[in-house]
Amino acid sequence: MDHLPPDRRRELERFLEPERIGVLRALPAMIAAAVAAATIVGLVLLRPTGADRPDLAEVGIPRLVYDAAVVSVQERPCFGTEPADGIPCVLVTFRLTAGPDTGRVVDLEFVVSETSPTFDTGDDVVLSYQADAEPGFEYSYFDRQRRPVLMWIAGLFVIVVIALARIRGVAALLGLGASVVVILTFVVPAIIDGRDPVLVAIVGASAIAYLALYTAHGFSRMTTVALLGTLTALALTALLAWVTISAARFTGFASDVSFILTLAGTINIHGLLLAGVVLGSLGAIDDVTVTQASTVWELRAADPEMPVRKLFRSGMRVGRDHVASTVNTLLLAYAGASMPLLLFFVLAGQSLGTSMNAEIVAVEVVRTLVGSIGLVAAVPLTTWLAAWMADGSSRDQATPA
Repeated sequence: MDHLPPDRRRELERFLEPERIGVLRALPAMIAAAVAAATIVGLVLLRPTGADRPDLAEVGIPRLVYDAAVVSVQERPCFGTEPADGIPCVLVTFRLTAGPDTGRVVDLEFVVSETSPTFDTGDDVVLSYQADAEPGFEYSYFDRQRRPVLMWIAGLFVIVVIALARIRGVAALLGLGASVVVILTFVVPAIIDGRDPVLVAIVGASAIAYLALYTAHGFSRMTTVALLGTLTALALTALLAWVTISAARFTGFASDVSFILTLAGTINIHGLLLAGVVLGSLGAIDDVTVTQASTVWELRAADPEMPVRKLFRSGMRVGRDHVASTVNTLLLAYAGASMPLLLFFVLAGQSLGTSMNAEIVAVEVVRTLVGSIGLVAAVPLTTWLAAWMADGSSRDQATPA
């Protein structure tokens, strides 16, 4: 229709406007409602039951941990050795500040080495508790107490987000909280119960997309367009990840944690890889789709007479820049998380091809590339849909739900 003269085109658009509003613009909401119903059905069918879960405490993974503080640190020869043996140790005295034995003093000995923890008087730590251990050996060192630091940085994050985005920042934080709730109360427990990790990840990612997008951006046609772009790209990512992981014949046992999880007996480790790719891609994809939909809406509001084809091309120019930066972000995020592993392969003197062929590295490569392909596909899908659905009379963007 863009090839028609302007007067004829406007006349034809006015003639088609009622049908366009009645059918085309109602279609995204209808599709979103149908997918939402399917997601709810999936949540019900795949809901975790919590029955007959294995206890990893039987293999030495502690379940109970309690806070403690360092009372004193004394250097001395290791227990049972003579000073001439030259094996230095540190005797650390802890006082429990939480748990059933609050106030109890516990002495633990550590051999002095580069990998041993270091302590100063007053340090806050966490001790693990084993009820069936021999008397006097129920407690052992578990880790540093880092919760105050985590709470401080989390509080700073909340303040920064709200200060910049205000009410929309509050809505975004609520969406973030909803995502955490879905992961902790549905995705993780359902996988532990032996549900198919792929189905659980797809249903969980869909629920997260609905909650996060509509909570942060409100109920509007723009948000629905971004949601549909997200779900379509996510489905493509899941399909591509399934094909790639199957072709590469990943076992899923590249880390020690995977071997420990096999003790649960019901967890599909191979499917867990695919679930991780799906959930890991969701955050980058919905960022792109929201940006593209919002960009197209702003372009339409700035020029209500802009043809759909030109509107699509303008939105794609922004999308290309966004994709270029986001793909690099994904690569650097995975590289940063795998930095010790990269150093290990470099020191081993292995070639780049040999290093990338190792499963523990190849998995991260597949996650980056598959996630990036899904991200790239989300741009034209969302931009095209937004170009057709955008309303030139207003931005049509609701306040956060």
